Amino acid sequence: MTTWVFAYGSLVWNPEFTPVERVRATLTGFRRSFCMSSIHHRGSEAEPGLVLALDASAGAECRGMALAIPKSDEAKILANLRERELVSSAYREEVLPLALEDGREVEALAYVVDRAHRQYCGGMSLETQAEIIARAIGGKGPNRDYLWQTADHLSQLGLRDSELDDLSGMVRDLVDNRLA
Repeated sequence: MTTWVFAYGSLVWNPEFTPVERVRATLTGFRRSFCMSSIHHRGSEAEPGLVLALDASAGAECRGMALAIPKSDEAKILANLRERELVSSAYREEVLPLALEDGREVEALAYVVDRAHRQYCGGMSLETQAEIIARAIGGKGPNRDYLWQTADHLSQLGLRDSELDDLSGMVRDLVDNRLA
């Protein structure tokens, strides 16, 4: 049986493994949202950034990529994914049903925000998100690069996210104005 992972953020453009199959997919009941403070990868304890998470939302849909993990390296890949995604326990690893673009339905690992965790920060305005993302820097680089890479790759894959596009423009304006 194939193990699938749902990619909706940085896993879209940087899964850190080569999937044996990549298929556009939809997850229902969740939305992609900058609702988690990042104190490791895209921010710090002193100045947290924001990262995307799957946030439960009735009637919502999140479009992303289903990535099939190669059987030959499955244990190592899963260990690496868990080390990366579960670094602060703000995500929960869940197995959720995905509708693949080709009509198949599969069960996939998905990293869902734990709303009870101290890093959950849902409900912020786009303006507030933009201010945080424009200035935060973490162990994996500037928060804005994470946003821009994700928005650009989703667009290239035909999975454009209008909220991410709007946020990207707002962050570009803030960064440009600070550099001017």
